[in-house]
Amino acid sequence: MSPIAKKSHRKKAQARNKNRAAAKPNQTVVATKKPTTTNAQVESAKSSDDGFRPKPSKARLTRAPVNAELSNRTWKISATAILVVGAFLRLYDLALVPMHHDEGVNGNFLVGLVRNGSYQYNPTNYHGPTLYYFSAIIPWIFRFLGGPALRDSRGLTTFNVRLVTAVFGIATIWLALLLRKRLGTIAVLSAAALIAISPGAVYLSRYYIHEMLFAFFTLGIVVAALKYYDTAKPVYLLLAAASAALMVATKETWIINGPVLVIALISTAAYFYMLERFFRKRKNNNSTLMDKLRQQLNRFGSPAAIITVGLFAVAIFIVVNVLFYSSFFTNYPKGVSDALQTLKLWSGRTHEHEHPWSQYIDWMRQEESMVLLLAAAGALIAVWRANNRLAVFLSLCSFGLLAAYSLVGYKTPWIAINFIVPCALVGGYALDVAYHKVREFQQPLLMVPLLILILAVSGYQMYDLNFVHYDDDHYPYVYAHTRRETLAMLDEIDRISKRLGTGYDTGITIVSPDHWPLPWYLRNYKSTGFFGHIVPTTEPVIIGSIAQEEELKTTYGDRYQQIDSHQLGDPRVDPAHSPDGSFELRPGVSLLLYVRKDVPR
Repeated sequence: MSPIAKKSHRKKAQARNKNRAAAKPNQTVVATKKPTTTNAQVESAKSSDDGFRPKPSKARLTRAPVNAELSNRTWKISATAILVVGAFLRLYDLALVPMHHDEGVNGNFLVGLVRNGSYQYNPTNYHGPTLYYFSAIIPWIFRFLGGPALRDSRGLTTFNVRLVTAVFGIATIWLALLLRKRLGTIAVLSAAALIAISPGAVYLSRYYIHEMLFAFFTLGIVVAALKYYDTAKPVYLLLAAASAALMVATKETWIINGPVLVIALISTAAYFYMLERFFRKRKNNNSTLMDKLRQQLNRFGSPAAIITVGLFAVAIFIVVNVLFYSSFFTNYPKGVSDALQTLKLWSGRTHEHEHPWSQYIDWMRQEESMVLLLAAAGALIAVWRANNRLAVFLSLCSFGLLAAYSLVGYKTPWIAINFIVPCALVGGYALDVAYHKVREFQQPLLMVPLLILILAVSGYQMYDLNFVHYDDDHYPYVYAHTRRETLAMLDEIDRISKRLGTGYDTGITIVSPDHWPLPWYLRNYKSTGFFGHIVPTTEPVIIGSIAQEEELKTTYGDRYQQIDSHQLGDPRVDPAHSPDGSFELRPGVSLLLYVRKDVPR
């Protein structure tokens, strides 16, 4: 090119740049007049049809997004604050509530595993082994650091065993936050906050039973599967398989949760397929269902790669279950065969703890009213708007689980955690939609009264249940729970052993047929005998039932005297529960404490 031509070319380029610069202000004005894009629309525009969200329309993609989301710094601070609050509520004074009957049974299994290295899965009356092995980690660490003495004094404590379920409760809040990309920032923050202060989620996180682990692994399947779908990284499919295996190894009710997850997934896919097939027809879109399926599978690699990863996932599922149910091959193959028999055995026990079909709804109405109402609203919005497939899926999971468990006669309040968690996620979605609606009208303060109401109702119910009336059976979650005055009786036994100078060598004879969770609390007393009926004894301490009172007086009255609970001056003893000086173990079961007359007072 000649110098003259080059000079002419540069002048033309400069003229074009000036014209573009002059046009920019007008373009900006036009852009500011475009309608506001909601969070769900902005996030939906980031990817094509991913199997959980419909492909955004062209109109949505051309809208200029207005940043109605929180900044990344605000997100981190908010998420951290929710986790800290959730952790505090679950860890504070963790030994405050007396151990429930079932907690005592679980603790007894743990003691055998930690001290003797023995545990065998029993399918006839007990749940899966994961709780015990996770709980044994802390006592085993103390044994490594300081031997059996430190293990028993510092490792096997009420705080430490409940710490396991509390940690899984906190981790469940964290899992909810990981769904930010799918549900939106406001949605997951709201859901995490609802779980953090849920009366039931807090109560059951402070409860040494299987439910909190089971809820965590159930949600873990969903989170890991979504991560695999988004990234096509095999590690997430393997994590989903591990979560599914641990769910199965935790409790036999996986036979309800597993199918509900599958049915919800299929129903969500069918619902959106019908919408797109008959109501959202697009131009130049002649792809068949098989074509779309083939396109989706191509994202995960070649058929050989998909099969290989799938086989690894199946192997992980099988190996994890075999390891736990066989007690790490110390009870193989019996433990595995027992695990295969458990569903048949438990199907014959559905008449126990039988309640009306509407019992779970009634319990949630009393204790989880905010979560239940928000979930109902969120489910209706999700199905009607049909712009977020995960919201529809979670809605089907929430009310599918509620319906499935309601159809079973066997009902206990701790099972409610199975639908509290997904209901909180759907409720968070409802709050996300409400937030963006008020943003459209530039009235964000309209959310304040609603948030205050939710925090006030849920917060008060959480505090009242977990830190005041934790053993009051008028509350749904307090189900045949141990009374706090049982701890007063146990403290008196400790004082007696100190006065005798015999410590944990003090002999204790328990003749009451109802005595759980006393084996857990008396685990360090080496000379404790649980007989369940009147026996000859000379031990310093006898614990009997109020139903055995006359027989106790006849057999032991000349050598033993009853400790009147009222005379202890302990505020945990309620005279209304024990007018005869007994210690109420739980509703309908009262214990009498007898001490040998030669024991110093």
